[in-house]
Amino acid sequence: MDFVASLSLIAPEILLSVSGLILLLVAAWAGDKASSAISIAATIVLGACFFLVAPSVCAGVSGPSVSAFGGQFSADAFAGFAKLLIFAAGGAALVIAPSFFDRFGAMRAEYPILILFAVLGMGIMVSATDLLTLYIGLELNSLAAYVLASFLRNDDRSAEAGLKYFVLGALASGILLFGMSLVYGFAGTTSFEGIRTALTGPMHMGALLGVIFVLAGLAFKISAVPFHMWTPDVYEGAPTPVTAFFASAPKVAALALTTRIALDAFGEQADAWRQIVIFAAIASIIVGALGAIGQTNIKRLLAYSSINNVGFILIGLAVATDSGAAAMLVYLAIYVAMTVGGFVAVLMLKDCNGDYVENLQDIAGLSRTRPALAACLMMIMFSLAGIPPLFGFWGKFVVFQAAVQADMVPLAALGIAASVIGAFYYIKVVKIMYFEEPVNVVQGRSDWAHWALLGVASLFISPLGYLLTPLLDRLAQQAAATLFLAI
Repeated sequence: MDFVASLSLIAPEILLSVSGLILLLVAAWAGDKASSAISIAATIVLGACFFLVAPSVCAGVSGPSVSAFGGQFSADAFAGFAKLLIFAAGGAALVIAPSFFDRFGAMRAEYPILILFAVLGMGIMVSATDLLTLYIGLELNSLAAYVLASFLRNDDRSAEAGLKYFVLGALASGILLFGMSLVYGFAGTTSFEGIRTALTGPMHMGALLGVIFVLAGLAFKISAVPFHMWTPDVYEGAPTPVTAFFASAPKVAALALTTRIALDAFGEQADAWRQIVIFAAIASIIVGALGAIGQTNIKRLLAYSSINNVGFILIGLAVATDSGAAAMLVYLAIYVAMTVGGFVAVLMLKDCNGDYVENLQDIAGLSRTRPALAACLMMIMFSLAGIPPLFGFWGKFVVFQAAVQADMVPLAALGIAASVIGAFYYIKVVKIMYFEEPVNVVQGRSDWAHWALLGVASLFISPLGYLLTPLLDRLAQQAAATLFLAI
């Protein structure tokens, strides 16, 4: 494939890069007073990227025709599906940010630009078919994320979150890089296709160590147990719009990348890494559920909820089939809607002075003082718990169904049993809102953008979401099938 054809395949990434650089110059010239205009422009750019990628997902494109730069980048349907979710989550993070930062007088022109560059890194991550491309995308995303976590410079919690994220992220990147060097040493190539060919048959102990280190480095990025320790502190300390972004877009990118490298590069050695993924899945479900029970801060509770949900998604990866990969994508689509809706609802919890409320007891009796907000938050909590008929149930169902079809019934049974534990703290939030006496702390009003996003998310996870299952399942199956064409 020639250079011009390769450039056409990375059109969304080119648009993000050029737009980010232009907006950076605008920010340097106009200063923070242009932050609103830059945010609008960045949102439009993400929308344009969404429509650039959508046709490839609908058509289920795959194969050599969508491989760019000598097999280092693939614009296939699997990458496209993940990118659509990333662009949607990035757009939501831009929409909900201005009102939050204006409250602290901290809305800066750099925020939307950092979101664009983080999204660019994530786009490269999910399309990477070479270890070098993988690392470039990962670090581009991480460098922007470290700054975003500490964006509130006058808030000690935000500075602490950024520092913790940076230190632990650097450690995880080192572990990943060491694993990549081991894999390269024993495979003799950095290409996923070449690695899969080289690792056919009996596996050398050094190569196995490389696989383990690579999966350990990626486990940090998806906050899977036992590499989850940073998540509650960073989610609590980072500005809430940034937390909403961290809990959605980077999760999609890291999980999609983990799925691609496990099923593509290490696809011939599924038995070698499956037990690692199964442990991480079950441990994440249990630790996420138990860790959330004693939480009194809503953002920390949602942090443990994200760890819990990662465990369910990893069950689909452990299956190591196209149906398991498709179930992961379906779950991710529903998870992004639930996560964005949940954090938008948290942003709408404000007292009479406009200060943000994060303590669980401060939303006691919310159903009688703010019934619409309480109803939306209740739907999100029940959907996260996987309680039918809400759409969150379908995400768990397809993952467990894939496990049962692959004769991994004990894994599905353990996941179902552990999900019952997680339901406790979701129901606890609903109980506080609906069955305790009102404390009348939440009195602040929210703008139309928050209500619009919350309404869309609530409709998507409501029983009406099941109307989208034929389309969602078809797109997910087409996307997942692209990972198995060469296997």
